[in-house]
Amino acid sequence: MSTAHETRSNLCSPFLAIAPVTGASVSVLAGSSGQSTMCSSDATSALLDEMQFDLGEGPCWEALSTRLPVLAPRVRVEENRVWPIFAQTLRSDPRNSSVRAIYAFPLVVGSLDIGAVDLYSTKEGDLTGSQVTNVLELAGLTAWQVLRRILTDGTNGIEEEDTTGAGSRREVHQATGMVLAQMNISAADAGLLLRAHAFSTGRSVREVASDIVSRQIDFSGNRNG
Repeated sequence: MSTAHETRSNLCSPFLAIAPVTGASVSVLAGSSGQSTMCSSDATSALLDEMQFDLGEGPCWEALSTRLPVLAPRVRVEENRVWPIFAQTLRSDPRNSSVRAIYAFPLVVGSLDIGAVDLYSTKEGDLTGSQVTNVLELAGLTAWQVLRRILTDGTNGIEEEDTTGAGSRREVHQATGMVLAQMNISAADAGLLLRAHAFSTGRSVREVASDIVSRQIDFSGNRNG
């Protein structure tokens, strides 16, 4: 588990610009690397992530599991049955005394679950429909950025394998083409998704490619894999 206050601020800062919130964090919740905070705009944002990692529950977990926004505009006074321990801890920990509202949004690409964006505010209040839409759109773009950074940083834990054989190359190329068609994306992004799925499941690229070709994995949103 790691935190990074503004070291990757270009991931967090755009959320502060489009929503009336005080702080933001972007976290990875899936994959062989475990949970980690990619960026946090301030210490409170980092602490909220850390609490949810430690407890195994909270708005970020709910957002990712449901693939829907989780809006808690009066988090200190409203009862929550999905993450009651987090809610209780939030209220009892004096370090979080300024937090009045929390909004979490999933980071997903196709059928791949990545993490979540957590926003908090020192004021109670609902987000408007257009604000929710804007944050969701930005979260979609951020999900791709997070994937690229995970894989570029070499923190994905993917085991390197020999794909020099003609059969292996052909299957990986075929799988990349299938992902490209399913998602209507570039070949480079299709290859990224293939590698990212290997990262998230702790498997080899060749194994994932085989499952894509045999249609056991479908990135279009049919979550077979």
